Amino acid sequence: MNMKTTSGEGAMQVLERSVYRGPHLYSARPMVRIRLDLGRMEDWPTDRLGDFSTRLLEALPGLDRHGCCYGEPGGFVRRLRDGTWFGHVAEHVALELQTRAGTPVTRGKTRSVRGQPGVYDILFTYRDETPALLAGRLALQLCDALLPEALAGISGLDRVCADSLDPRLPGAVHADEAAAILRDAVRRTALGPSTQALVDAARRRGIPVERLNTGSLLRLGWGARQRRLRASVTDRTGLIAAELAGDKAQAKALLEAVGCPTARGEVVRTADEAAAAAARLGGRVVVKPLDGNHGRGVTTGLDTPEAVRKAFALAAPHGRRVIVEQELPGRDYRVLVVDGRVVAVAERRPPCIEGDGRRSVAELVEEVNADPRRGVGHENSLTLIRLDEEALTLLARQGLSPQSVPGPGVRVLLRTAANLSSGGTATDRTDEIHPANAAIARRAALALGLDVAGVDLLAPDIRRSVRDTGGGVVEVNAAPGLRMHLSPSEG
Repeated sequence: MNMKTTSGEGAMQVLERSVYRGPHLYSARPMVRIRLDLGRMEDWPTDRLGDFSTRLLEALPGLDRHGCCYGEPGGFVRRLRDGTWFGHVAEHVALELQTRAGTPVTRGKTRSVRGQPGVYDILFTYRDETPALLAGRLALQLCDALLPEALAGISGLDRVCADSLDPRLPGAVHADEAAAILRDAVRRTALGPSTQALVDAARRRGIPVERLNTGSLLRLGWGARQRRLRASVTDRTGLIAAELAGDKAQAKALLEAVGCPTARGEVVRTADEAAAAAARLGGRVVVKPLDGNHGRGVTTGLDTPEAVRKAFALAAPHGRRVIVEQELPGRDYRVLVVDGRVVAVAERRPPCIEGDGRRSVAELVEEVNADPRRGVGHENSLTLIRLDEEALTLLARQGLSPQSVPGPGVRVLLRTAANLSSGGTATDRTDEIHPANAAIARRAALALGLDVAGVDLLAPDIRRSVRDTGGGVVEVNAAPGLRMHLSPSEG
């Protein structure tokens, strides 16, 4: 990508801007390159810029740790004192801004362009290219804002920044503001916890990783041996297998055929059919979308026709049809099966609060949501609890509202499903699963043909076989989330 300014004679110009996603002429690492013509700033190295270096280090004290060519902390400070050029300073500032924004990077270089006096290639590594491009621009702006007042207007950078990645950004920025802008960009473009964990694992093994879209599509490696992932879906996950996992009725039939214990159930189309099916099944039932995910529209513990009808209304918008199932006894466990092996087990608990006799339900939820581990959707290890229609319905079943004040020690359920995406928590049980339960989970994944599967198992005690204690498989999921295993709330 090339861009040229219309600046006056002698003003700085950004001549080119490039993103290298794989090995390239300058490095084996992914880097951003900005080709900068310093113009009249070529005559102003940092040792001639008065208090510029002091003000820069006050604004970004982390620069003191940069080794630069000396390979030790303080190396870059020595270069500033001895005299270096604007482009080299911008390189280090771009690296430091990315680090302050939560994406630490350290590798950069600035080289003069042969045959073009005053023109430099500024290169620095990155983790996500969109914030990295923004870091380059903010670095130039920040360095320009710190120039001595006597040099105001010499750089011409106000014209350079007319080619803005975001026209809403201010023309001049200070360090904290630049870091905040970049931090917001990182948050908006960041990978989810599951995908980021896969990226980190690949990098630890020296496997090249490239993000192929703005979502979670990744390429690992190069050439004939490359592999592609979309979160926990691999290029070996079969389409038929994923579709079978999405159809709970068909999946259950396959599981029963191979001897996996499952819950009896019926597929229904109306609320009246749901109530009739619940009566035939007897006891407490679960109502959920036939092809839903993330616990959306799932209601458990239903024992009256009216409750079943209300649950049907919650489930219907999330799937083609609705399934009514017998509720199996036990706790909710997610068993992660990869390539036919059980690799992780988590006990999931639905979101709840505990009363103190003073604060309302809404205030207690606000306190729980203040946990820094909680965020919107899948951005953090836990998800914010929402007082939506589903939560309000469950509160009403408990005789409560958001304004109610539960007594001391009273536990209030806010969801019946234990999914992390609805605000639940997880405890690691990988070392506790009974071999028979692990065998059932492996068989369930293999029956559907999934290379990576999340098997939902209800069991009174994961340490004992469900064939002896009751329980069984309630779902098998393609594209299972990994965050409950990567960063459980306990264990």
